[in-house]
Amino acid sequence: MTDRPADKAPEGSEPSEPSEPSAQPEPSAQPESAAQPKARKAPKKLRNTLLGGGAVVLLVGLNAPAALDFAQEKYHAYKIAQPGYKAEFGSWDLLNVPGEYRLNAIHAALLHTGKVLLIAGSGNDQKKFDSGTFDTVLWDPKKNTFKKIPTPEDFFCAGHAQLPDGQLLVAGGTARYEVLDDKVTRAGGGMRVKNESPDKEITLKKGTRFRSPSGVEYVSKFDVTVPKAKRDFKIGYFASGQMKPWETKVTAAESRVFVEAVKEGAGALTTQAAQYEIVGLPEEDADNVYGLAQKITTEKQDFQGIKAAYEFDPRAEKYVPVQPMKDARWYPTLTTLEDGKVLAASGLNDVGDVVPGDNEIYDPKTKKWGKGPFRYFPTYPALFLTKGGKLFYSGSNAGYGPALKGREPGLWDVDTNKFSKVGGMTDQDQLETSASVLLPPAQDQKVMVLGGGGVGESDKATTRTAIADLKADNPAFKTGPQLAQGTRYLSSVLLPDDSVFTSGGSKDYRGRGASDILQAQFYDPGANAFRDAAEPTVGRNYHSEALLLPDGRIATFGSDPLYGDEDNTKLGTFEQRVEIFTPPYLEKGKNRPVLEGGPEAFSSDDSATYRTKDADRIVKARLMRPSAVTHTTDVEQRSIELGLKKDKDGITVTVPDDRTLVPAGWYMIFATDKDGVPSEAKWIQVK
Repeated sequence: MTDRPADKAPEGSEPSEPSEPSAQPEPSAQPESAAQPKARKAPKKLRNTLLGGGAVVLLVGLNAPAALDFAQEKYHAYKIAQPGYKAEFGSWDLLNVPGEYRLNAIHAALLHTGKVLLIAGSGNDQKKFDSGTFDTVLWDPKKNTFKKIPTPEDFFCAGHAQLPDGQLLVAGGTARYEVLDDKVTRAGGGMRVKNESPDKEITLKKGTRFRSPSGVEYVSKFDVTVPKAKRDFKIGYFASGQMKPWETKVTAAESRVFVEAVKEGAGALTTQAAQYEIVGLPEEDADNVYGLAQKITTEKQDFQGIKAAYEFDPRAEKYVPVQPMKDARWYPTLTTLEDGKVLAASGLNDVGDVVPGDNEIYDPKTKKWGKGPFRYFPTYPALFLTKGGKLFYSGSNAGYGPALKGREPGLWDVDTNKFSKVGGMTDQDQLETSASVLLPPAQDQKVMVLGGGGVGESDKATTRTAIADLKADNPAFKTGPQLAQGTRYLSSVLLPDDSVFTSGGSKDYRGRGASDILQAQFYDPGANAFRDAAEPTVGRNYHSEALLLPDGRIATFGSDPLYGDEDNTKLGTFEQRVEIFTPPYLEKGKNRPVLEGGPEAFSSDDSATYRTKDADRIVKARLMRPSAVTHTTDVEQRSIELGLKKDKDGITVTVPDDRTLVPAGWYMIFATDKDGVPSEAKWIQVK
């Protein structure tokens, strides 16, 4: 399918001055009278003066509340369109996305081609899931074109990570949508399928029936393959002067599958552990293969994950299958390790339970998964690669897991599986749906946590921010500047000028009660303080994303509120509008530094040279890893300070040789002047 250009506004056009409101609406069908004379417009000069400061006061005196709202809206539009305002606070614009390319963006990733991959899968839409309709759209911000990508699996709520060669690893997703308590009509639960035969594996197709000792039947909802049993031999030996024979030990293999009662009603409920006969098995298999279940109930049935894994190829613009994971995962985090391999942690498995700690590691060279260190985390844990190769768990997470298990922040040595807790966090019971970032530059080794809320459908939301200095002898969180209000689902994006842009979020779980926060701000790590940014016009809560574009702007996507009104009576709708923020550094009216030429990869001495006429004004350079973000979780983005040398013809930048600071992959280089104005990014590969 070919790209289709979107409608574009004329380039270089300036916002027009707002139309001048009259002091009072003109009467449309009423005769004039002496008692109610027709309103007069103020002279133009006076009206312009009033727009600058007193229009609202005038209209309060002359008209009804509707006119007051009208005037405030007009004045706000006028104010935010002024060059001075934009230069201080930035500006927002809605992107014109053609109807056929609008989707429920659940995941967003910037590729080294400069394009943005927006993944919906079924997009939290059960009708699309049931019909097998899965969506991915590739957006080119430079040309403003869109392309639909065939999507082989339901990647709704998958995990993703950037690979050393520039491919995007996507793993996990949805096998089954949740069924809430009041909607469950058939008992269901996890069935462990055992195979005691050491001679062959066995595959049971979806729809296989399991019969309880009392004759109640349950049907499997997915295919399940059970490996061969493990056979161990012991060599014969002498004992008491006699030769003992060979001994053989067989250990049954096991897989899981979700089953559901054939008949509706409470008759299929069971809380007793039992062994289940598999109906219709050939006689030679019936003695070796059977089911075991602890309980089968009509309680809420959670989402279930898939094992599928793919690499998205940015050049071919298609998904390429790789070896599936051992465990199914829904809501997993994928984190790049220092050697370029990727750790998959947590998620809901194939029966809807949080994976109990069985983590896996993907090798991009072999395209296969291996066993990782065992450690339990709630779903979508924020795990950052730190200097030295340890992973830092900030405590941020999303969605599923008990309130008192696996939520304490700490440094995790993946090689030894040692976990050292990092204390000092306030409001630790409100880390779910919080945002976390590795503050710029990465050499400082400081991680910031912003906002968050209570576990599950809690209405708690915190104003807390906290910063951990991982270079300290005994790292601990210290409280940072407070947010203006308790905020969940905050988006946080690193910028080339070393600030952190944060926007959106809501005060309540999934934006209940119309609680979206239409605010944005910048965090300055040097000053340890926030400053205001222009307000967005589109609310963003659950299932929303934000990322840095190569031109220095920020794109925001998605939002999935439960309700659309303050009284929680009107169901919410998924937000498909895309809004772009232009930071103040692009609104100052200054020419940007321009980098020309340059290599595709750093040389053997870890340097790269660019031609530029702006060398004298460039004061710093940053190497920025592209985002792969979902559910307020973006462990990919990082900003690394580069060594900088200048001459009259250009600049030479040097990347740190420590791959725990700079994991292999494709990055953007930004050169910035003393006013914080960055160049457009140049792409380069760290090998």
